[in-house]
Amino acid sequence: MNKALVVILAAVLLDAIGIGLIFPILPALLREVGHTDNISLLLGIMLALYSACQFLFSPILGVLSDRFGRRPVLLLSLAGAAIDYLVMAFAPHLWVLVLGRAIAGVTSANMAVATAYITDISSEDERAKRFGLFHAMFGVGFIIGPVLGGILGDMWLRGPFLAAAVLNGINLALAFFVLPESRPGKRDARFSWDTLNPFKPLAWAFSFKALIPLIAIFLILNLVGTVYGTAWAQFSEDVYDWNGMTIGLSLGAFGVFHALAQAFLTGPAVERLGERWALIVGMAFETGALLTLAFAGYGWVLFAMAPVFALGGIGMPALQSLTTRQVDSERQGQLQGVLASVVSLAAVFGPLMFSLIYAEVRGFWPGLVWIVAVVVYLSALPLLLGIRRTQNVAETGSE
Repeated sequence: MNKALVVILAAVLLDAIGIGLIFPILPALLREVGHTDNISLLLGIMLALYSACQFLFSPILGVLSDRFGRRPVLLLSLAGAAIDYLVMAFAPHLWVLVLGRAIAGVTSANMAVATAYITDISSEDERAKRFGLFHAMFGVGFIIGPVLGGILGDMWLRGPFLAAAVLNGINLALAFFVLPESRPGKRDARFSWDTLNPFKPLAWAFSFKALIPLIAIFLILNLVGTVYGTAWAQFSEDVYDWNGMTIGLSLGAFGVFHALAQAFLTGPAVERLGERWALIVGMAFETGALLTLAFAGYGWVLFAMAPVFALGGIGMPALQSLTTRQVDSERQGQLQGVLASVVSLAAVFGPLMFSLIYAEVRGFWPGLVWIVAVVVYLSALPLLLGIRRTQNVAETGSE
């Protein structure tokens, strides 16, 4: 690996640790600041607000990274995240907490810019493996972050937020002093107000017929992915009476196997199965894990299912690699902005949907929320079959 890749992966790792720190204790913070025990919908609203701001600004920052370079946009996003965690650490009122999450959403382009950066410095054949490493670093972050957050949160509820602010400060310094620019921007390009329209990049993406089913699948997978951040901590508290440390350990176990799968299985899976079949296999594992979780009567099952959930994660890097092949190198930043928009759009509606569902089923069967996630997940199957039929038609026509 070259120096730039090592630095960007380290930045992703530190960012993931900062995010993971707050997951085990965010429900408790909302109870304290919101002065209520029924925080399911409130948690969903907080997550959706962050993602709504991200949706509005990520496409713009993706285009700006093409124009001004990846590095300055990444620095801006990291600075915003550090400010956000400081605000959350000292927020005395709910509205202050809401403001902090909005600021973080506006500046949270770091994942989109990081993926564009990796695309810049990687050949097409290297991308699936490097996207796997990217997700592996995120997995490692979720080994360290939730465990540390659960421990600190049980000692002092605000402790994890200060720790997250420090980590983002380190991340910012690392990017500022060490990370080189991967693709010099074209600053002489004329500015257009159309770039401020968050839906315009989506319209651009939909003009490529080959991208439409891939983006739809990407949306569905990310929509299901929001159920974990929305329901995992609440589900663990309600069903198993776990404290912050145990919740953090469960997320840490998930992170261990997720990192191993992304680092060592994604590349070989894509080489042996191809990107499409790697995606299908990953979806099959995650579906099985969700169904098991819905009926789990004992907390140890959540730990036991961590390897199966991790195997489910090999599909996302394969899907990202498959998607990047549809556009040329000049538009990779714009494409990553579009994908970030899709992630944000899913993260706006996903937490609202799953928090409402969890609030309704919490009293009689909390595990039903995982069944709903499976139903949403399986809606991607017709799209996958459609991709195969399209490929077959193209192959037949070329003969």
